Amino acid sequence: MKFDDYRKQDAVGLAGLVAKGEVSAGELLETAVARMAEVNPRINAVTLDLAERARQETAAAKPTGPLAGVPYLLKDLGALLAGTPTTGGSALWKDNVPAADSALVSAYKQAGLVIFGKTNTPEFGLMPVTEPDFLGPCRNPWDTGRTPGGSSGGAASAVAAGIVPAAHASDGGGSIRTPASACGLFGMKPSRGRVSFAPLGEGWGGASIQHAVTRSVRDSAVLLDIACQPQSGDPYYLDAPATPFALEVGRTPGRLRIGFTTAALAAPALDPECAQAVLDAARLCESLGHVVEEVTVPGDLAAMQKAAGDVIAASVAATLEAEGEKRGRPATSDDVELLTWAMARRGQQVTGAAYVRGLATIHAYGRAVAELFKTYDVLLLSTLGSPAIPIGWLTENFETYAPRLFDFMPNTQAFNNTGQPAMTVPLAWSKSGLPIGVQFVAGMAHEAMLFRLAGQLEQAAPWFERVAEI
Repeated sequence: MKFDDYRKQDAVGLAGLVAKGEVSAGELLETAVARMAEVNPRINAVTLDLAERARQETAAAKPTGPLAGVPYLLKDLGALLAGTPTTGGSALWKDNVPAADSALVSAYKQAGLVIFGKTNTPEFGLMPVTEPDFLGPCRNPWDTGRTPGGSSGGAASAVAAGIVPAAHASDGGGSIRTPASACGLFGMKPSRGRVSFAPLGEGWGGASIQHAVTRSVRDSAVLLDIACQPQSGDPYYLDAPATPFALEVGRTPGRLRIGFTTAALAAPALDPECAQAVLDAARLCESLGHVVEEVTVPGDLAAMQKAAGDVIAASVAATLEAEGEKRGRPATSDDVELLTWAMARRGQQVTGAAYVRGLATIHAYGRAVAELFKTYDVLLLSTLGSPAIPIGWLTENFETYAPRLFDFMPNTQAFNNTGQPAMTVPLAWSKSGLPIGVQFVAGMAHEAMLFRLAGQLEQAAPWFERVAEI
C-alpha cells in the first residue's frame, strides 16, 4: 500500500479496507514499518522494533476483530506485552520482561490490532516531555527542535508523523492530553475505572488511566470500546456503556451548558495564543447552539497539588524499593535520573498517615470541582499553558523545573485527581505553525457526551487532513 493512501485513512478506515479484501494486514504492516524506517531516525518515537515478531504473528493467523490488521504501537509503560521488555523509559527496568500480556494488551490483540513496536516515554512517566536518558529524546514532527510532550510523547510523535493512525497512551497528570495537544491530535483521558490496569492495581492513587492518542475521534471511541473490559478485582470499576462509544460520535450532543475559563489553574497565566484558542473555541461552541458562560473552577488546587505530589513521590519510592528487593541491593542515585531520585527521596519522607490524608485532600478537591458540574455539562479550558516547548528547556535547570513544569501544563493534572473524563481537541494553531489543543472536561463517566461534542467539533472545524510534513 502506498503511504499517501495509508495516510488518508484512520484506523477504522484501514480496518474497513482489510475487511473488504482491498489490502491485507501484511501490506498495512509493511507500509507502517517503511514509514517508521523513514522518519523514526529523526524523531525517535519508536524505541523497540517488533516488526519481525508482528510479521510472524500475522502470517501464522489472520487477525480478526473490529480493527483487524491495523498496525499499532504500545507505550513503553503500563502495557505489558509478553516476552518483551517494558522499560518505563528507565535503564533500571531494561530487563523487566513480563511473562504474560496485561488485560489491555489482550483486548487489543482480540480486536485484531497488529502490535509492531513500543514508543518512547520519560523515566517512569514522570515528566510532560519525553527526554529520557535511557531512550534518548523524542522529537515533535511539527518542529523537531521541540518536544512532542509527555509522557506519551513517543506515541503522539509516531501518530503525528504518520507511522500509525492511533497508538496506546496513558495519562497520570496529563500524559495523553499534553502530547496530543503538542502534536495536533485528539486525546481522550477516560474516567477513573474505565480501563483496567490488570494485573496491576492502580497508578498514582487512581490518577492514572490508559487509552490512546488518535487522529480521528471515531478511532478513539472504537479503541475505548475495545478497552472497556473490567477485570475481576479491579480497585476502580465502570461497566462498559450500554451504547458503544463508537455510536456516540455521530450523534448530536444536544444543547450543552458549557463553562469556560482562560485561566492557567496552576500557573500565573496562559500564553496569549492559548488563551485566544479558548476564546475562539467558546465562540465556535456558541455558534453550534451551546450555552457558553465564563466560570471559575472551584477547589483548593494548591492543597490538591501538594497531596498529589506526595502520592506520586511515595509511588516512586515504592517502585525503587521493590526493584531493590528484586535485585538484592537497594537502588541508588546512579540507577535513575535526577528527578526520579529526588522524587524517591521525597517519597521516603511521606508517612502512611500523610499518604492517607493526602488521598482525603485529593478526594475533597474532586468533590469541590464536581459542584461546577451541577450547573454545567462541560468545562472548556486550555490543555497546555503554551505550544510545544523546546527540547531541554524544562530540564536545563533543576531549580526552575517546578515553575516551568506548571507553566507548560497548568490545566491537566486537576482532572486526573478528580477522575473525570477530559479530552484535548486540536482546534488552534500558533503563528509559528505549532498545534494548540483545547480541553473539554465532563462529569464522571460522561465520555459519551464528550465523544458527541468532539464529533460535532470535528465536523465544524476538520483537522484530520492537517498533517505534519517530516
